[in-house]
Amino acid sequence: MMETTSFSKEELLQIKGDTPVAGFEEFWRAQYAAARAWKCSYTVEGELWSPSPDCRIYRIRFNSIDGIPIGMWLARPRESTGGLLSAHGYGHPTIPPVAASPGRTVAVPCVRGLGLSQCKEIPWQKDAHAVYGFDSPEHYVITGGVRDLWIALTIMIDMFPDTAENIVCGGGMSTMSIPWDDRIHYGDVNIPTLGGRILLEHPVAPGSPGEARRLKALESPENLRIIDFCNAAAAARFIRVPTIVTPALSDKVVPPPGQFAIANSIPEKYRIMRIREVGHGPASEADKAMEKELAELRARLFVSRRKNA
Repeated sequence: MMETTSFSKEELLQIKGDTPVAGFEEFWRAQYAAARAWKCSYTVEGELWSPSPDCRIYRIRFNSIDGIPIGMWLARPRESTGGLLSAHGYGHPTIPPVAASPGRTVAVPCVRGLGLSQCKEIPWQKDAHAVYGFDSPEHYVITGGVRDLWIALTIMIDMFPDTAENIVCGGGMSTMSIPWDDRIHYGDVNIPTLGGRILLEHPVAPGSPGEARRLKALESPENLRIIDFCNAAAAARFIRVPTIVTPALSDKVVPPPGQFAIANSIPEKYRIMRIREVGHGPASEADKAMEKELAELRARLFVSRRKNA
């Protein structure tokens, strides 16, 4: 396992993300166009128990573009200030997202193959899941997961049209989703992941998703195309909305160089960076204090669109 504190803050802030490979922008704009064109029918399977009388929780199911069944939760408060599209990572939720963003309608589509989206085709074991569809960028599980996010956003807006006024996208895959979808008004990227080729230089825990992806990519030049196209550092260059990003100085799961490659690639005009001491792991006292600052920042930033509308 890599030493998670082998880079200074100053060194991490100097890391440059990968330049997008030829065809990168065209590839992702085509994926987005396909997701928006998809005539998706969805089923509200039922309303679930909610710990809050002011929030209703729904379980929803839809089939994605390639026929993969996707399950999602949608939490709707009595008074909603907008929508949050949550793109979770391998720490996927096991309960509906009631407290994810108070006052906001929250959609959490489970990543294909995991949680509510478990299916016959895709492994649910994390290391096997991380390399599913490695034969091409279009078939890779992360690409499909990003398309699913855009479809989930369409469903949230269809069910609750008022959310379209003020959409935030956050979570593990959000950097891949934000640049191409003009329905998204703000980004909230906590512990960014999929940092591109720099991650090939930094082993992590054997059997982890990141290490499985790293080893698979190193097997052949063809496999490197997956890293190049599913590259959040390259995608971050195309972000054009205010985006909070919180990379960590120390992390045993997602190497900090990859996190900072993404954070540093967000254009300065749109980048609102706060730096954590610890990524995946118990929060430090400084990180706990920063969470209070972030909550206040989100409250000011993410509601401003409606006030100014």
